[in-house]
Amino acid sequence: MSKSTYSIVDESRSPWMTILFLAWPIFLEQVLTSLVQAVDTAMVGSMGAVATTSVSISQSPNMLVNGVVMSLGVGFTSMIARSVGAGEMERARTLVRQAILMVFSLGLPLSALYFMLARQIPVWMGGEPEILDFAESYNKIIAVSMCFRCLTMVLTAIYRGYGDSKTPMKINIMVNLANVVGNYLMIFPTREITVLGQTFTMFGLGWGVAGAAASTSISTIIGALILLAMCFIRKSEMQISLKDSFAPDWVELKAAIRLGFPAMVQRAVMSGSHILVTSTVATLGTAAVAAQSLSATAESLSFMPGFAFGSACTTLYGQSLGAKKPEMAHDFLLKTIKMGTVVMAFMTCILFFGSEQIMRVFTPDPQVIEYGRIWLKILAVIQIPQMIAFCISGGLQGAGDTKTPLYITFASMWGVRILGIMICIHVLHLGLYSICVCMCTDNVVRCLLFVLQYYKKKDKLIEKAMQK
Repeated sequence: MSKSTYSIVDESRSPWMTILFLAWPIFLEQVLTSLVQAVDTAMVGSMGAVATTSVSISQSPNMLVNGVVMSLGVGFTSMIARSVGAGEMERARTLVRQAILMVFSLGLPLSALYFMLARQIPVWMGGEPEILDFAESYNKIIAVSMCFRCLTMVLTAIYRGYGDSKTPMKINIMVNLANVVGNYLMIFPTREITVLGQTFTMFGLGWGVAGAAASTSISTIIGALILLAMCFIRKSEMQISLKDSFAPDWVELKAAIRLGFPAMVQRAVMSGSHILVTSTVATLGTAAVAAQSLSATAESLSFMPGFAFGSACTTLYGQSLGAKKPEMAHDFLLKTIKMGTVVMAFMTCILFFGSEQIMRVFTPDPQVIEYGRIWLKILAVIQIPQMIAFCISGGLQGAGDTKTPLYITFASMWGVRILGIMICIHVLHLGLYSICVCMCTDNVVRCLLFVLQYYKKKDKLIEKAMQK
């Protein structure tokens, strides 16, 4: 196994160290990415609630498009992890090539569609007339890089399937730092600034919301191209060549789509839920949308570490089963949840007790701060259940079961979150905070369902995976 990949089935290593080896780069990447996104959001937020809403109102449809392609990549990630665990490196490289082919085949048409609907999307989301011009320009610029964002997400998952979580960490951190610098230069006009008592002129393009979109798109494209180039030029077990065949391998594509399709539907269910939540919040006014968006960005600083442990579980579980070591797979899952619980308890305290200070970083608007402060305190209580759901979902996907996460997500999101929000807002008229309570209830129910279903199906999943 080359230095750029990592076999987790080497029992000479402590399982705790193996989990840390895989999870800490994802953890660091996600936390730093969230911090950078927070700075990004704060820059836009400094222009007021209208600018913030112009950017945030189309985020859910944006993630829906990204999720369609990324979720199909789940099938490739699961198959690659098991191939690496079984030592089938040639098949793993074939899967990498097929994943790249899939991203461009689906990503380019979806990007074009998003560009054409750039103005209609915020209208569908219930955006007020004052934000439509800003939202349209933002969406058109983001659409240019949408395929590359999908490529980044799929390649990042593939690197992790090989056991390499450091490479995507380094690239994604670089991309996000470049985005911050680009935002600073593109959003604001040329101005006088004072640092350590010295005043000087800082160049700026003054493009506002469009500048935020341009910076994001440019940095995304550069990062995706670097990740793609490394697949060809870096000596490793996953190195591919332009001389290799990129013709469709229908056997592998069908297998990947069969695994990835439920994950795609799951992402669509989640994105559809987010769209409905955002459009419902939009009926409560621009300040409510800004508060919900900013608090969601702030919360990502907390739940992204949970996402890191969940992503690690996909590789841990998949490689363990590929090596025919089911006891190791289960042990990794339990240890990851224990480690994640400690981390998320700490993040919960930060989110709860620092809610007002966090919101003040993002916006000067007192109404938005008050809305967001209470929203964050409510969200703080579900960080551990959310992390447990991430881990079990990751383990199931590593085992090749992408249907169970779909069924649980659909039942919980639409049966608890959406139904609860519709009743609270349109029947009981309870206001903004009831939406957050419904979201938290959804996460707790989802966690319980994942735990119950995992122990109910564990033996059958392992038996099925061991037969392959």
